[in-house]
Parts: sequence; C-alpha cells; structure tokens
Amino acid sequence: MKFVDRRDAGRKLAERLASFKGRKDVMLFALPRGGAVVGAEISQALGIPVDLIVTRKIGAPENEEYALGAMAETGEIVWNEAERKSHDAQRVSRIVEKEKAEAKRRAETYRSGRPLPDLRGKTALIVDDGLATGYTMRAAIAAAKHQHASNIVVAVPHGALDSIEALKKEADEVIALTAPRLYFAVGGQYDVFDQTEDEEVLSIMKRYGPKI
Repeated sequence: MKFVDRRDAGRKLAERLASFKGRKDVMLFALPRGGAVVGAEISQALGIPVDLIVTRKIGAPENEEYALGAMAETGEIVWNEAERKSHDAQRVSRIVEKEKAEAKRRAETYRSGRPLPDLRGKTALIVDDGLATGYTMRAAIAAAKHQHASNIVVAVPHGALDSIEALKKEADEVIALTAPRLYFAVGGQYDVFDQTEDEEVLSIMKRYGPKI
C-alpha cells in the first residue's frame, strides 16, 4: 500500500481507528512535524483534539541521518547502545544538548509553553507519518509513560516490520496499515512527501489542538 501524501495516510489510518471515535478517555498525540498532518486528519475523523509530543532523533556525529537514538521533550532518551558506544562520547553529548534545545524550542513554539498533560486514567493514542527505526516513537512512548498514561496505543500508516514488532514490547497496542519487510525510508511510502514547516504545525494546533 502506498499513500498519496500525509493527509491521505491520515484519512486511511482514521478509518482503522474508528473504535476510538469520541472516547473521552483517549488523548490523541502526533509527532511533529510530519506526524501533525496525519494527526489533523485523525482528529477530524475521530472528534478528538490532537496534541503533540516533541521528539528529536540523535544522529551520529559524522552522519546526522543515522540514528544513535532519540529523545523526548520530557528528557527521556532511547539509545541504540551498540552504536552509541562506538562513537566519541563528548561529540555525542554535544549532539544531545543541541537536540535538547531544539526539542524545548519546538515544544514552547507549538504549545505556547503549555506542558504535556498528565495522562493518569487516559489512553495515549500516538500517531506519526511512518516508522523506520522506531527510535522517535519509542521516545514518545517513554514520554507518555513519564506522564503516567494508563494505556498507550501507537498508530502509523506504515512502518518497518521489525520496528513494529519491537514496539509491541513497549506499547499496549501497535497499529499499522502496512508493514513491508523491505522498508528503506518513510518518504518512500508516499507519492508526495514535502517537508512540513513550523507554520503548518502551528496552523494545525490552532485548528485541531486542545482548547485550553
């Protein structure tokens, strides 16, 4: 299954998530930036406001696209320990500090300084535009646990099969519309995969975010 764009993916994923429609115990979260577009479509379909969990990939010093792990805005870090140990600790530490600052900036920008809500007694439904290594989603799961979520459901339009299987050990439920064994990149599952900018995320939050 291939998707036209993130909106198409969000609409199709929302059909799979119909059982969550209107549930007061469910809080919907998206991973910005691209996941916010998917989350907006799901928010419309389910009648649930979409909030954000900000995560940042921790890239290798010599290749930032290669993930050593990921961190959440709440401070949790998920590592690929074997890869982490194979790189200079000081250089990795500098990257962590840079990503921590960017996570803080995005959280303050997107939520206007509002902290993540307490999730006691709530199901955290966390969505993104795809799942490659799964590190950013694992960081988001860690953040939801930090906020005391009673139940955590991960939903993506597509993802690498091994990453999806690994996430099943950390979330209560993992939903993916398609999970090919050969999965090279999130963008490869879309006909159109434009970069999502801050302005679009802010527009989504204004229209579909929690009304505080």
